[in-house]
Amino acid sequence: MADTATLSAAGGSEPAIGRGLKGLLLVAIPVFLVGWLIIYPIFAAILSTLFVAGPDGVQFSTASYQFFFSDPYSRANLALTLWTTSICAVLLLLVGLPIALYLRFSTSRFADLVQSLAIFPMFVPSIILSYALIRTIGPNGTVDILLNAVGLPKLPTPYLTPWGPVIGLVWDNLPLTVLMLTAGLAGISSPSIEAARDVGAGPIRVFWYIILPRMGNSILVTISFTVLGIFSSFTLPYVLGPASPEMMGPFMLRTFNDLYDPLNAKTQAVISFVFCLFFGLFYVWSIARNQRSQSR
Repeated sequence: MADTATLSAAGGSEPAIGRGLKGLLLVAIPVFLVGWLIIYPIFAAILSTLFVAGPDGVQFSTASYQFFFSDPYSRANLALTLWTTSICAVLLLLVGLPIALYLRFSTSRFADLVQSLAIFPMFVPSIILSYALIRTIGPNGTVDILLNAVGLPKLPTPYLTPWGPVIGLVWDNLPLTVLMLTAGLAGISSPSIEAARDVGAGPIRVFWYIILPRMGNSILVTISFTVLGIFSSFTLPYVLGPASPEMMGPFMLRTFNDLYDPLNAKTQAVISFVFCLFFGLFYVWSIARNQRSQSR
């Protein structure tokens, strides 16, 4: 009996080891690609901005970072990027959350139309969206033509102002925001909401005390994703935004291509990565906190 148990234990351990090796082989290629295409370029960029070739060989230097934070134009570009990202995140939450609530609790056929319209920007390329907004809200665009037709004066166009990229980025990131918030609302049970209504809770109280506390993690994850996408955006700020100051994406391209300054371009990329890393860690913390709460 003991020999049989020993053999069965040994035989059972071999398949477990084999499954472990197969699992490692399955994830080896994705992990290698992530390390090669993402992690390695990040560390290479950081090291190349800190260890710079000079007359006496490669030396440790923070001159490029000192230049960035002492240069008023560079600081203005970073400030504009942070301002645009913050405004877009707030607007996306204010616009996307009511749409997600309507899609979650509405049973009418009109909800299908609203969902289709909310997801439609996901299938429109950014460059097409940019020129569509130019023809709509730009000088002599559709809005100007309609106002002129009814005898009203022209409105100041947001095109080539800081508000131009805001409008485009909100419209472009609305589908992902709505989908993520709707997924978070799907996890809220209807009986709990109906029970609150049975005891006399109105829509505001139901939202504040039942829905919003259970939506906290979904809102944090949504904000993290939208901030990462907006901070690293290029096409919409490049086409719709002002020439000065400019967001970090167009700023890096102009520094590299027009000024032929790869060192400062990589420095700008590293600084942008640090800000994005903060929100990425914030996202990981949100996921870990949600998993701990579910395990309890």
